[in-house]
Amino acid sequence: MRYSKALALGSAAAIAMGVAACGSSSDDNSSTGGSSASSAALSGAGSTFQAPLVSEWASRFKDSSGTTVNYQPVGSGAGIAQLTAGTVDFAGSDAVMKPEEAAAGRDKGTPVHLPIALGAVTVSYNLDGVRAGLRLDGPTIADIFLGRVTKWNDDAIASLNSGVDLPDTDITVCHRSDESGTTANFTQFLADYSRAWANGPGVDKSVQWPVGTGARGNDGVAGCVKQTPGAVGYVEQAYALQNDFTTAAVKNRDGQWVEPTLDATSAAGEGANPPASLEFSTINAAGARSYPITAVTFQIVWQDACRAGISEDTATSLKAWLTYILGDGQSVAPDLEYAPLPASIQTRAQARVDALTCNGSPIA
Repeated sequence: MRYSKALALGSAAAIAMGVAACGSSSDDNSSTGGSSASSAALSGAGSTFQAPLVSEWASRFKDSSGTTVNYQPVGSGAGIAQLTAGTVDFAGSDAVMKPEEAAAGRDKGTPVHLPIALGAVTVSYNLDGVRAGLRLDGPTIADIFLGRVTKWNDDAIASLNSGVDLPDTDITVCHRSDESGTTANFTQFLADYSRAWANGPGVDKSVQWPVGTGARGNDGVAGCVKQTPGAVGYVEQAYALQNDFTTAAVKNRDGQWVEPTLDATSAAGEGANPPASLEFSTINAAGARSYPITAVTFQIVWQDACRAGISEDTATSLKAWLTYILGDGQSVAPDLEYAPLPASIQTRAQARVDALTCNGSPIA
């Protein structure tokens, strides 16, 4: 694998530093959408799913441009709320804004969704004696998270795993407690295979979980899985690899068992044909090689940054940041097990960046 644990751990430390920096500069940034043009700084908040990648990008972007990017990994819902409140320059989200979220920021104009990468949502588990080879399909995963399958040696799991010695261990479900785009993608996967899930908890960034233990962020769910024998949770691939988790192969819509590898994540994006808004999903993407719980992660900005309260200098820095992550930054994504955007989508996203404005004029 191309993944580097040292790089991931360094990224995690940088995220923590970014949170501290963002908090310490709030007084200076209050009048410029959360950033200070004089100190060449940008601020963002949201998705924990994309946080390891954003952290690595921010480090490299500062080296090349001198601009600091402070990112708060507080969850997609909280990031969108901060964007609409005008306290950050961009939001990270793994789900598109709902109509009511866009309406909350109507005074700031039109939100622009920019896909930046794809990542696998793993089904990670902590089961003594079962380190590899576990298979789980959509209906069974849904029944686990509904609380219908409560033992690891339940017939529903055993029937998918002939020859695997499954222990009579209680299953503990670990899930997000905050508003999360990862949750929106995972619950969409569950709803696609389970009418009970679709008609019950449903699909959203936050749902009423029938069972389990809640934790904040991908790192929080990872901690829950790591510390709890018999646990299972949905965790972005970078966090699963950081924690040396065992992850299940999941049956895709073509009937193939697929591990959450980089190649399988990339395959899920190959056939994507987003609308003009670039608001799209790769959950349950077609293709024999596609990992079925592959999520698109976005950065969301205002079409006219300056009318939304950002200074002209900050708008220029924001455009440069977005251009970097859609250009040279894409080559960094595989190092952290995120799939770069397909070339056609990358080109379309850059066109949206080039069309961003400041008080009606193109950003320099």
